[in-house]
Amino acid sequence: METKVNYAAVGAFVLALGALLVAAVLWLSVGLGKRQQTVLYQSIVNESVAGLNLDAPVKYQGVNVGKVRTISLDPANPQQVQLVFAIAAGTPIKTDTLAVLKTQGLTGIAYVELSGGSPAAPLLQAREGQAYPQIPTKPSLSARLENVLSAVLANLDRTAANVNAILNDENRAAFGKILRDTSTVMDTLASQKNAMRMAISNAAITTANTAQASAKIDLLFQRIGKSADAVASMADKAGMASDSTRKTADELGGGVRQLSSDTLPELQRLMAELTTLSASMTRLIEQTEHNPSSLIRGRQTPPAGPGEAK
Repeated sequence: METKVNYAAVGAFVLALGALLVAAVLWLSVGLGKRQQTVLYQSIVNESVAGLNLDAPVKYQGVNVGKVRTISLDPANPQQVQLVFAIAAGTPIKTDTLAVLKTQGLTGIAYVELSGGSPAAPLLQAREGQAYPQIPTKPSLSARLENVLSAVLANLDRTAANVNAILNDENRAAFGKILRDTSTVMDTLASQKNAMRMAISNAAITTANTAQASAKIDLLFQRIGKSADAVASMADKAGMASDSTRKTADELGGGVRQLSSDTLPELQRLMAELTTLSASMTRLIEQTEHNPSSLIRGRQTPPAGPGEAK
């Protein structure tokens, strides 16, 4: 007995399944008419973008905000790579926002990380002559490490060249001579260790003597200080004696002035009278020597001369 196939039902099932698949594809691609709006931005990268693929994620502080739309070389400068991003509309891309390439985990898959964007900065707009607003970039970690390693290797090369220039045959011979001379000096010092030990001992004794002398000098300075205090005290006493002497001299000066004004005139008159008395006594003595009888008879009148009246 043969089974009859209902081709109409099979056809209807196939058509329904096809319509369902088409609807699912449309829903996945356009979100059933609710497709997310995006804004295109561009960045210029001055390094290799190895590991970065189309549709690679674009993250802003770790949050997915878009994808890489195109990757191409700059026709005017092949050292630069042009990247175009499709970023969700409403994402705050500011004038100070920066883009940098990063790798995800150990897989080496690259993505674009956006950072920066202060609240006060204005939104990024396309300038005149630009097809899209251009987000500035900064070197990635791998690029910075490469630059540092390149600089270190260059410095090592220069250092090696300088060392080779220093360690030429002539300088090596000079270094060998220096080492030999150093060995000779060390041997000489070793042979003179007893003398050096004695010198160190003498230096210790000298240091001790110096300390004792310093103590004595301090004591001497103390005595000098005491002597200076005594001299100052004597000076004070001498000053007091000088004041007393000056006072006594002033009193004596007053007495002398009084003596000069009162006593000296009397003394002068007395001296004049004594002088007159001395002259009288002298005449009397002379007269007595010539005529001693005059003390008894008195002074006689001399006889009259011829023709004189008696």
